[in-house]
Amino acid sequence: MPTVHVQLFKGRTADQKRAAAAAITEAVVATLGGNADTVQVIFHDIERHDWATGGVLWSDKPPAPPAP
Repeated sequence: MPTVHVQLFKGRTADQKRAAAAAITEAVVATLGGNADTVQVIFHDIERHDWATGGVLWSDKPPAPPAP
């Protein structure tokens, strides 16, 4: 029973998480084998002020430009 924990900034929609869960499950089954029904995907929504990289909170960084 593989369990995949995904940590990401809060704000993704349920549809985005649904698509990610399906893609992650497919990748796990393709690479590790087994049955998709046994793959667990757990999303951990993190506030930007609760995550730092290089000693700087992400809430203090300028927003990233929109993806094309």
